[in-house]
Amino acid sequence: MHEPVDNPVDNLGDPTEHVVHADTNQSLQTDVTPARAGWKLLGFQVYALGAGETHEANSEGNELCLVFLSGDATVQVGGQTWQVKGRRGVFAGLPYSVYLPPDTSYTVRAEGGLEFAIGSAPAEGKLSARLITPDDVKVEIRGGHNATRQISHILDPEDAEHLLCVEVYTPSGNWSSYPPHKHDVQNPPDEVDLEEVYYYRMYPEDGWAMQRLYSDDRSLDERLLVGQGDAVLVRRGYHPVVSAPGYDAYYLNFLAGETPSWIAKDEPQLAWVRGSWEGADDRMTLPLKGTGRTS
Repeated sequence: MHEPVDNPVDNLGDPTEHVVHADTNQSLQTDVTPARAGWKLLGFQVYALGAGETHEANSEGNELCLVFLSGDATVQVGGQTWQVKGRRGVFAGLPYSVYLPPDTSYTVRAEGGLEFAIGSAPAEGKLSARLITPDDVKVEIRGGHNATRQISHILDPEDAEHLLCVEVYTPSGNWSSYPPHKHDVQNPPDEVDLEEVYYYRMYPEDGWAMQRLYSDDRSLDERLLVGQGDAVLVRRGYHPVVSAPGYDAYYLNFLAGETPSWIAKDEPQLAWVRGSWEGADDRMTLPLKGTGRTS
């Protein structure tokens, strides 16, 4: 049986810790607790198991969503058993996921090499455990031009009490989470406060992406270089992403809030891009010729 491993943290609750790197030398490769992130609700873990290994736990006071990144598994929840015939990797297809309410004991057995992520948030237990199959995942193509990306919806509002979950695929050289938006103020219907984790995979694996975290007053203004297995903690501010040319980017988003919603506030100076993905009418086009003068 695989037992959860304590993940010691030197900078507990450090607001300057924006990137959590994976520890590939243990089964619990990523461990983000609310205390570590310095927020109230969202927990995030990534596990890697070998064939025949198991992960047994109880959700205690949290609702959980298990997202299977790669491999096959047998999942036991109470008297239910689900066989997960998973994808080879995150770039190979859509995921299987499992939603669990609070105070639920469960076992995940790896039927070969297995990777899965868990998002968690406190909940009351209003919903039942369920298997979410690839056929249940809603696929959306969002944006346009070099900000085109795919959003695969796993948990939308009302699918959980406080969690939201999507997978996002950003092609080589494209932007994502664009126009830049934020969700750090509880001001419905214009914006709701959500904690968020970005968990990255790249193809090829040695690729990288850039993510900027910034606020209106620039009291937060960080440029992050992220790669395979990195998790970014979005506590506040805008958070756009761009993938390096030649490399496709995947990120798993878990969000949590008291009133989970996709409502967000666009960065005022860039909100216009949402209606004109290819740029302004007088934007530069290639090849650039002549002097631009008419007389």
